[in-house]
Amino acid sequence: MYKLFFNLVFKRMDPEQAHHLAFRWIRLAARVPVLRTFVAAFLAPRYRELRTEALGLRMHGPFGLAAGFDKNAVAIDGMSMLGFDHIEIGTVTGEPQPGNPKKRLFRLVPDRALINRMGFNNEGSATVAERLAARKAVFRTTVGVNIGKTKVVPEAEAAADYVKSTERLAAHADYLVVNVSSPNTPGLRNLQATESLRPLLTAVREAADRSVPGRRVPLLVKIAPDLADADIDAVADLAVELGLDGIIATNTTIAREGLGLRSPADLVKETGGLSGAPLKERSLEVLSRLYARVGDRLVLIGVGGIENAEDAWQRILAGATLVQGYSAFIYEGPFWGRAIHKGLAARLATSPYATLAEAVGAETRKKAAA
Repeated sequence: MYKLFFNLVFKRMDPEQAHHLAFRWIRLAARVPVLRTFVAAFLAPRYRELRTEALGLRMHGPFGLAAGFDKNAVAIDGMSMLGFDHIEIGTVTGEPQPGNPKKRLFRLVPDRALINRMGFNNEGSATVAERLAARKAVFRTTVGVNIGKTKVVPEAEAAADYVKSTERLAAHADYLVVNVSSPNTPGLRNLQATESLRPLLTAVREAADRSVPGRRVPLLVKIAPDLADADIDAVADLAVELGLDGIIATNTTIAREGLGLRSPADLVKETGGLSGAPLKERSLEVLSRLYARVGDRLVLIGVGGIENAEDAWQRILAGATLVQGYSAFIYEGPFWGRAIHKGLAARLATSPYATLAEAVGAETRKKAAA
């Protein structure tokens, strides 16, 4: 039914307009008590065997919503109602900004992919912090906060900008993510170099600890799939050295060659980050490499190209404790979370693993031992 609706309505609309329309419907449904209870009961079934502990947090399952969908923390309950076990909001910047000029979001339907050059459009960390502080949760869910650099802030002053957001948002976050991997903010990806990343992460860690005395807010870094293998290893080693809690692998890619894209050339050549199915293979490679490097010392979150339960299961076997999705939600619709959970539970039941935690990294460990 959703695919028919997508083809008849959403596919004919500007992608950003369609996003806002769907977003509005989700938020409205979550405000109606009886309706949201009915929707959650159907779309967000709970499987005891999928219960997950990660980052010192207990979650209903491992499947979450990646950053980028709910930039301003306005639909946390709505997305939880649709079956996401954790919601990562943002990316939030120190100051509000409109993002890049429109048109800036493109569907590559034959490739089940998206290209975006949104440019961190958001209301800024002060407004988002106020919204989170005032939030009265309807559904119990884990809320991650993804922070990035304000576009007008020079690269040399990036750490101070991240610290500003951290001081405002850390108290309201179940975990924090430092985003240095979006291709749509000039100079941002330069911060992935370890000589820049070390002082940045150190400053954010210290700011989080100052802002929330008595509670250690888990801190993760999100990396790009376009990093060379040596740079992935360097980031992994740095994360362990600094005592980070995890790494998210991966953000969108600027690559186009070698992905077998079938969409029209005028769409493929649009600048911005490519997400969705074409990212699947590389994101899985990066995840496996990270797990082989860090093992269980860090929590790894797999994202990029996850379309179905089999994709999520492969990320878990590769080393992901948690998995996230976004682009496939556009193509699969509101039943997506239900299908992912049902499929994961079925795969676990027929696997040799007694628990989901036991399955994490099993395939990568097997390859290392071979």
